[in-house]
Amino acid sequence: MSSHFLKIFLAALIAVLLSGCGYNEFQRLDEQSKSAWSEVLNQYQRRADLVPNIVATVKGEAAFEQETLTRVIEARASATSIKVTPETLNDPAAFQRFQQAQSGLSSALSRLLMVTENYPNLKANQGFQDLRVQLEGTENRIAVARNRYIQSVQQYNVLARSFPNNLTAMVFSYSVKPSLAVVNEVKISQPPSVNFEKK
Repeated sequence: MSSHFLKIFLAALIAVLLSGCGYNEFQRLDEQSKSAWSEVLNQYQRRADLVPNIVATVKGEAAFEQETLTRVIEARASATSIKVTPETLNDPAAFQRFQQAQSGLSSALSRLLMVTENYPNLKANQGFQDLRVQLEGTENRIAVARNRYIQSVQQYNVLARSFPNNLTAMVFSYSVKPSLAVVNEVKISQPPSVNFEKK
């Protein structure tokens, strides 16, 4: 009878130690970051699904810059070719490749939208304007989803680095997660040049 009591006591002691060392909090924050990441992927997919319709609409415009369209098509292909798995979140190199591909698509789409300003027929095309509004809304959703993911990863990483939870992280192999970052930080840190001279 005493060995049965001892087993119950040890099980209760382990449960108390695990709950006191942040184990349950690791589980909660890990699931929260995975959920936030799923939403980021969902919004990236939404954007990728819009691209073929935008390209098809723009192709209808005579003499549209083929190079710009080709860049968008190639950037979409690159962004959708990278397979994202749960392990991607724990692999900084794979995570970086995914981020670069998504950034490339963002740049190509920005360039496409800038170039379309030179085509009055496209600006007057209601179908194109509707797609443009959808794309802008999707870019906003991507920004919100990325922000939520960044916050969830920050909470997880603070837990993984703080004592005594860092000991639990070592025992259970909870490594720090990579966060989303701006790909070209040097470029955006430079102030824009403004020229007030009349031409």
